[in-house]
Amino acid sequence: MLLIIANGTPVLSRNILGSRFAWPIDFGLIVFDKRPLFGYSKTWRGLFVSMLVTGAVAPLFGLTAAQGAFFALLVMLGDLAASFTKRRLGYVESSRFRIIDVLPESLLPVVILRVYLGITAIEGFIVVALFFIFEAVLSPLLYRLHIRKRPY
Repeated sequence: MLLIIANGTPVLSRNILGSRFAWPIDFGLIVFDKRPLFGYSKTWRGLFVSMLVTGAVAPLFGLTAAQGAFFALLVMLGDLAASFTKRRLGYVESSRFRIIDVLPESLLPVVILRVYLGITAIEGFIVVALFFIFEAVLSPLLYRLHIRKRPY
């Protein structure tokens, strides 16, 4: 659930706030390959909202607010790593490369916080696999509900 919350709140904040406070994390930086570092869709607003909301709900899952915020930070860092990788491979912002999109943002917090989450390595693998399936199944529905911009 924390993965879904941490990953979903930036999307919901975009739908609620529009372009307000949507400053790109990379400040529009174009790097050596003439492509953006991350892209315009990765914003400070998304990062902060994810950390704030995930931190607020973390106590419901047996974690402290600080652990929840750190969990969200790790999810967002994984998402940034995915965006960085996709830009280097020539994919445009908000394009889909499912394994790159899902793996870093789910694996990073599960591996680093496994002890705090109280899960084994096998359970961590199951969490990552379930998140992958959840994203694949739910994404088209979120598109039809006008929550996501693309049906992925």
